[in-house]
Amino acid sequence: MVDIKQNVSLQPFNSLAIPSVAAHFVELAQEQELPDIIAYSRARQLGLRVLGGGSNLVLADRVEACVVRNVLLGRALVDEDLDTVILEVAAGENWHELVAWSIAQGWSGLENLALIPGTVGAAPVQNIGAYGVEIADALVSVRAFDLQREDMRTLSNGQCLFEYRNSLFKSAENRYLICSMRLKLHKTFSPMLDYGPLQALKSKIGLRAEDVFDQVVAIRQAKLPDPKRIPNAGSFFKNPVVTGAVFQRLQRQFPDLVFFVVGSGYKLAAGWLIDKADLRGQFGAGGVGCYSEQALVLINPERASSSDVIAWSDRVQQRVEQLFGLALEVEPRFWT
Repeated sequence: MVDIKQNVSLQPFNSLAIPSVAAHFVELAQEQELPDIIAYSRARQLGLRVLGGGSNLVLADRVEACVVRNVLLGRALVDEDLDTVILEVAAGENWHELVAWSIAQGWSGLENLALIPGTVGAAPVQNIGAYGVEIADALVSVRAFDLQREDMRTLSNGQCLFEYRNSLFKSAENRYLICSMRLKLHKTFSPMLDYGPLQALKSKIGLRAEDVFDQVVAIRQAKLPDPKRIPNAGSFFKNPVVTGAVFQRLQRQFPDLVFFVVGSGYKLAAGWLIDKADLRGQFGAGGVGCYSEQALVLINPERASSSDVIAWSDRVQQRVEQLFGLALEVEPRFWT
């Protein structure tokens, strides 16, 4: 019998440390427990909310639902050939620990995604990405329980509808409970070094996946606060992609504009926009503000409420729109 509790604090389970309470709460450690959890929720007319590492969420002060914390564990090599391996990894596994473990096995492909907080199951929801690599580049398929149809489904990469920081699982939030996913990794290292500080590694002789992993970890530790020390949700806003006409207008006005060419458009650095709006190191109600080392990171050092987090987010969006005429889109999901 599953152990479903009532009125459980979610503060330890979200990286912004918002003092939220779940009306009902259960940890999913075995897939066989799903029918009992669903039956419990249906009998009480409760919605189900799936919680992974809580690193990309802004929680309501109270969540009137049955919150299912996914703690499913397991890693397995399910196929391989001369060049690649296929891993199946359970959704409750820690993402960064998976990246480190895979590199230790001699398999590359995830090194650019080191030190991204959260669980394996959360990775495809957000289509996590960093330094020119996204989880979509390595993902083969996702096994997920469809809470609407009440059956297990295997979705291919294409069926996941991946976009920049988006996927089927995010757009159809609370429909799928991800149980595991399969990843294709490589036995021969082929580095992706086109982004920023990683370009310096191009001249390194005998470059290994471990070197890229170490560099990414060092960069992220220098730019991003440890959420255990300073509560945060990582990058809080998406980098906006604009047309050539908008880009030219902004570059004339701001010659030092930071950007990357993406197809026929231009991806602007949201952190630079926020910094230019004089919000880096600034704070609002409840002590919520923009991190002094990276304006893109919203921090909550005083463990303030969700309303304070939302108020600061709104202020950042308003200032950027006033200065640049751009609408910043929030990365985290909001539980209301």
